[in-house]
Amino acid sequence: MKRREFLALLASAAAAWPLAVRAQEAGKVYRVGLLWDSPAMFPSAIEAFRRGLRERGWIEGQNILIEPRWSEGRFDRLQELAEELVRLKVDAIVAPSSIYTGAARQATSTIPIIFVSHTDPIGSGHVASLAGPGGNATGLSLLMTETNAKSLEILREAVPGLSRVAAIFDPATPSHKPGLAALESVGPALGLQVRPVAARSSAEFDGVFSGLARERADPILVLSTPLFIAGAERLAELAIQHRLPSMFGPKEHTEAGGLLSYSPDRADLWRRGAAYVDAVLKGAAPGSLPVQQPTKFELAINLKTAKVLGLTIPPTLLARADEVIE
Repeated sequence: MKRREFLALLASAAAAWPLAVRAQEAGKVYRVGLLWDSPAMFPSAIEAFRRGLRERGWIEGQNILIEPRWSEGRFDRLQELAEELVRLKVDAIVAPSSIYTGAARQATSTIPIIFVSHTDPIGSGHVASLAGPGGNATGLSLLMTETNAKSLEILREAVPGLSRVAAIFDPATPSHKPGLAALESVGPALGLQVRPVAARSSAEFDGVFSGLARERADPILVLSTPLFIAGAERLAELAIQHRLPSMFGPKEHTEAGGLLSYSPDRADLWRRGAAYVDAVLKGAAPGSLPVQQPTKFELAINLKTAKVLGLTIPPTLLARADEVIE
């Protein structure tokens, strides 16, 4: 659904909310739970979310409170943290991606859940469809399957003579199965063989890269997940150490030393996510709000890393980049 159509839908939904209900809630301070890994992960995205709330009249400490619960890399604690937010009786839960949304849905079937960077909400079973999510969860999708395919195309353009790519994934991330399927589907059309390589924890990073090096490794494409985002610096270091051209999702990986990254603009998604929070706090049923898709994407290239690897990035690719690190 296009952004203009979505805003029109919100406007029509707001007009239908009973005036008595809206008046009754005047003066209430709403509480919104935030279930995520760490405040250090995408700080610009969190600020964009807060800005989006302010643009809609929600002022922290006056009519809204944000209740964060950070897992700090302990994904085994997500269920406990989600249940804690439910006990606090928050009015909505922001659970950015599939892992957090899954924990929130297990904890509650009634409190609205808003995701802002879900990679595959249909494939994970978190919504019935993009147009009609149903249930208590909705938000914005990253379109990982399409983004992965585009990332593979960009990596082939950046590395001359490329024939094979190692796709590093986390088996515990629900969206990685369809993400890998998309890569393996589009690979032959690009003349590329895609080889999946699993990494289940940060403790496995060194072994994974050592194994790739022993096998005269291929360039790597790292699927996006909180585990890999938290380990961005180490993954970039290992890729350079083993002289592996690397393609990542969020641009933070490229800023940490990765060669390339291609992803939807996370800050824009979080800012747009504030519209969903605004809607459900005013009475909209989350299951009636269509899932939106990204409209802005970011291609980042680290030329310092390219120089270390002895690569010359084609001028046509540099011209398309949104950020070039020199």
